[in-house]
Amino acid sequence: MAWDPAAGAIDAAALEGIDAAINLIGERIAAVRWTRAKKTRLYTSRIVGTRLLAETLAGLPRRPRVFLSASAVGYYGSRGDEVLTEESPPGDTYLARLCRDWEGAADPARRAGIRVVHLRNANVLDAHRGFLTPLLPLFRFGLGGRLGSGRQYFSWIAVDDWVEAAYHVLTTERLAGPVNMAAPQAVTNAEFTRTLARVLRRPALFAAPASAMRLVMGELADELLVSERVSPARLLASGFTFHYPALEDALRHLLG
Repeated sequence: MAWDPAAGAIDAAALEGIDAAINLIGERIAAVRWTRAKKTRLYTSRIVGTRLLAETLAGLPRRPRVFLSASAVGYYGSRGDEVLTEESPPGDTYLARLCRDWEGAADPARRAGIRVVHLRNANVLDAHRGFLTPLLPLFRFGLGGRLGSGRQYFSWIAVDDWVEAAYHVLTTERLAGPVNMAAPQAVTNAEFTRTLARVLRRPALFAAPASAMRLVMGELADELLVSERVSPARLLASGFTFHYPALEDALRHLLG
């Protein structure tokens, strides 16, 4: 299907008659330092792309019954050790504002009567892509370490559980609105560091001071140091069961 959000182009005919739409669009957040151009691409790829798709789905003669649209736990901003559920208000960081607008961009589909679910994704752990990809070489060479104080909470989900949770949301008609796609046992950054090092049988002796991170990464460093202790309250209440609720079990499964 042809889709160019920046140009406002989409092949609506290819969407006619589908039962469900799943939108995971969005340029990768990670970069050495955010430039103005990078932040524009972050915004355009998420908000403009999601709005174009939502408006197109809303305008179809035969609309899908459900629209799953990606968001992120960055919605909550940095909240210390506060347990964050789908009822928690948004934060005030750049990524929190981005996520708020990202979710709002799906409103045309909701207003058209489509069941819209915002998948507030935690860091998805996968051995071959995503969050772990840049970390594994460092840790395998014994160069891993905590970020800042290490006391900030880190929310995560094993890719296997993410896929099953997405299917659960897709087929559970009573679920609409935000759903936290996160394992039930958030850990601190220090705990994550120790666990990953233990699974890989490597030391983790280093630390990246917050001041040094800000010097190198600028605004991005503050986003990497946020504390988000997210609970998958709506998944659990709807009967979903995690295969890997504990970090060490998830990492051993993923990394063999």
